[in-house]
Amino acid sequence: MFDFEHESLPQRVRFGSGRAATMLTDEVGRLGAGRVMVVASPAEAARTRDVTASLPVVHRHEEVVMHVPAEVAERARAAAAVSSADVVVSIGGGSATGLAKAIALTSGLPIVAVPTTYAGSEATTVWGLTEAGRKSTGVDARVLPRAVIYDAELTLSLPVPLSVSSGLNALAHCIDAMWGPRTDPIDRALAQEGITALRTGLPQVVSDPRGLSGREHVLYAAYLSAVAFSSAGSGLHHKICHVLGGAFDLPHAQTHAIVLPYVLAFNAPADPEAERRIAAALDAPTALGGLQRLRHRIGAPQALCDIGFDGSDIGEAVEAITAVLPAGNPRPVTAHDLTRLLHAAWRGTDARTITSEREIQ
Repeated sequence: MFDFEHESLPQRVRFGSGRAATMLTDEVGRLGAGRVMVVASPAEAARTRDVTASLPVVHRHEEVVMHVPAEVAERARAAAAVSSADVVVSIGGGSATGLAKAIALTSGLPIVAVPTTYAGSEATTVWGLTEAGRKSTGVDARVLPRAVIYDAELTLSLPVPLSVSSGLNALAHCIDAMWGPRTDPIDRALAQEGITALRTGLPQVVSDPRGLSGREHVLYAAYLSAVAFSSAGSGLHHKICHVLGGAFDLPHAQTHAIVLPYVLAFNAPADPEAERRIAAALDAPTALGGLQRLRHRIGAPQALCDIGFDGSDIGEAVEAITAVLPAGNPRPVTAHDLTRLLHAAWRGTDARTITSEREIQ
């Protein structure tokens, strides 16, 4: 257990509810930047202008698309070059952060990220691009934002259903970090703390959407989950969800929220130490039982068929996932296993069926 290497990422992280504009101005100044490109969707336009009012903005880029299509990335890169921007400020969820990363990947421009969801992309060196229905991901130090500004007030407009899905996406980062290909005891400790914070925060967000305490807990967890995930590497859950999102254009957070219990049910029996940590963080006798109790309490999405996935595409999805299976998964993964798992997730079947060998018809 204590024979490992762990690398911490060089990044400033600032938390402060109601202080996004001040913190952002400080960080852009710290970088010595004088020409700011802002990446934010039209839906973020009003608060983006408030948060960036004191910055020397030379271009506001609003073409933000889920899963970062390659052609969208190329247009954003061209805009950065034409405007001679010397820093990219991303404001929004994972799609905005992902587009900023695509710019940084080829230009080397520094990023200051201001998340408004719980995606966690802002704390990782992972980038993703989608081309011809296939989502490609990679790891590159250039895409890690130099600074991250967490302001829970910016998440107050995120509707409760999206808050739940986004928070469960963070939970998926934590759980995948328990058995990612490079996981170590530090990753597992961070992930366990992240799960505990999500167990505390997500029910508060549901019961008191305008309250800051729950959202602060979930933002804190989103950061911890992303740091753990970035170090541990992408595990089985994320390989499955990246294929589903890229190839079938499924919504990112909801896909993660739905698939998670099935991957947990599949892997947990083969990794007792991770299972104990997850169960303890969820304050439950078992990891799967604790996850399902939390999902029920917060009204989690239930089935892939509800978000546009066609069961007839399962075979194609299995083939694509099989080609990118991660090293070191707690148990071997076959095409048969993936087929059963996706059938269960598509229908919203009880995840406990994954631990048995009974066929899902």
